Amino acid sequence: MGRRGPKQELAEKIAGEITLSNEPGATLRKWRTDFDISQTDLAAELEVSSSVISDYESGRRESPGIGVVSRLVDGLLVIDERRGGDRIRQYGRVLSAGFESDVVYDLREYATTYPLADLYERLEATELSPGANDEISGHTVINSIEAITRLSSEEFFRLYGQSTNRVLVFTGVTRGESPLVALRVVNPTPNAVILHGLEPEDCWDHAADLARIDGYSLAVSTQPLEDMLEQLSSIE
Repeated sequence: MGRRGPKQELAEKIAGEITLSNEPGATLRKWRTDFDISQTDLAAELEVSSSVISDYESGRRESPGIGVVSRLVDGLLVIDERRGGDRIRQYGRVLSAGFESDVVYDLREYATTYPLADLYERLEATELSPGANDEISGHTVINSIEAITRLSSEEFFRLYGQSTNRVLVFTGVTRGESPLVALRVVNPTPNAVILHGLEPEDCWDHAADLARIDGYSLAVSTQPLEDMLEQLSSIE
C-alpha cells in the first residue's frame, strides 16, 4: 500500500480528535473555525439545516457517532478543496517537514525573495529591532509553548525548512523571553522573528538587545492568527 496523502491523514486526525474529545462539539467547532467555514456553509454541504450543526457544536444534540463525524469531516475537506485546498496543503507542508500541526501551523518556501518591510505591513507588525537582512524567502508559524517544550535543538533547527532566510512567527507568546532564549541554542539564526500576540510595550525588556546581538530583525504583531495565516498564504 502507498503512503497516505495529507488529505487522508488530516481527515483521520480531525475525526480522531472529535471522536475522542470530552467535548466533541467544541472540538468540531474548533476545526470548523480553523477552516474558516461557517455553520451555514457546512450545513449546506451536508444538506442539513444550520441548526443541526449548531446543536452538535453546543452539545444540545447527542454526541455524533463515527458515521456522522466522518460526514462532517468530509464536508470540511470538500469545501476546503473547492476553495483551493489551502488548509489541506498547509497541513501537508507541516507533515512533510516532520512536525505535528499543533506545533507548527504553517511552513512554506517562497518562489522568490520577499521584502521584509512588505511582510511586516501585511501582518500589521511593528519592528522593534532591525536585522542584517531586509528580505526573506519563507516562513514558519510556530506554537511557541509546544515547540519549546516538545522539540529538541535538532528539531528546532528544522523549523527553518530549506533556509534560515525566513521569518519565524512565534504564537502564544506572553513576553517573548522563552522563544528568544531558545533561539540562542540554534545556529545560525533566522533573518527575522515575529512575536505574535504582543504589543511593543509588553515585550521582554531584553528582547531587542538579544535580537541585535544575534543579528535578526525582531517585530511584534497582534493581528488575529487566522488573518495572519491567510496573509502569509497569499505570498507567492
